[in-house]
Amino acid sequence: MLKKSQNGFAVIETILIAVIVILVAFVAWYAFHIKNSTNNTLDKAANTQISPPQNNSKNSKSSASINQPAPVLVVKTNPTLGDYLADINGKALYTYNQDSANTSKCNSSCLAVWPAFKVTSSSASLPANVGTITRSDGTIQYTYKKMPLYYYTGDTAAGQVTGDGVNGFSVAKP
Repeated sequence: MLKKSQNGFAVIETILIAVIVILVAFVAWYAFHIKNSTNNTLDKAANTQISPPQNNSKNSKSSASINQPAPVLVVKTNPTLGDYLADINGKALYTYNQDSANTSKCNSSCLAVWPAFKVTSSSASLPANVGTITRSDGTIQYTYKKMPLYYYTGDTAAGQVTGDGVNGFSVAKP
């Protein structure tokens, strides 16, 4: 027979009740934590688009009647690297530490591994911090905060960031 403590419960019963209370508290904490993590991911919208600033003047036409270009960049999130820039298809973009403002030092063999993020259609207006440079071969390359942007051939699918830290290249940060 179990020996009762002063409050009427056996020691084993007291331990079991404590374990059950701890398990219930852990399950509640875990459920709350997972719910908040999911909401934070959805709130960031993983595809935050960087598009041109809106003209809010009283004389401007409604945004539906203004011919605005499609977004050029999106912001993606990697659990290790945090937020980074990608093209509208989700492919990561990189900057090169040898480049300077509006000047690309990545040419010939460098471009074979790190292709320039080139302009494919003309656009009268670009989002804030997005610009272009004309490369020596005459192609036009996008820049972010005046730094030329590149792809990495080692990234074979959207969401990959395998080029970060390789040969002086880093994922482009918003």
